[in-house]
Amino acid sequence: MKRRLFQQPAMIEQINISPLIDMVFILLIFFIVTTVFVEETGVEVNKPQAASARDLEKNSILVAVTESGQVVFGGRDVGVAGLGAIVRRLNQKEPMPVIVQADANVPTRLLVRVIDESKLAGAPAVSIATKE
Repeated sequence: MKRRLFQQPAMIEQINISPLIDMVFILLIFFIVTTVFVEETGVEVNKPQAASARDLEKNSILVAVTESGQVVFGGRDVGVAGLGAIVRRLNQKEPMPVIVQADANVPTRLLVRVIDESKLAGAPAVSIATKE
């Protein structure tokens, strides 16, 4: 009786990286979804300094007032007259405070007009951003 020897095929040692790629994509999606994006006004403002500065809510309306008298929201000049409509529209869903980033050299008259427009448009609170 003849014996037949069957040889097993040589096992190729490879690492299956498809589960690793899946995990990397899942982590990437997780970090993208949970990232908090910082909202900026779109202009550089030299804020005044204050000893009583504190952090405010993340969900707020950021408005910048430049030294030249521009009122900027979302990177475009809206003016004092246009600010009321923007604050009114953004406060329809839920009340959000307005944070005014005013340059240190902005005239008080302009700053008061911006605060008044925000309050008349329905902002529950208006704060002025400062440096600590």
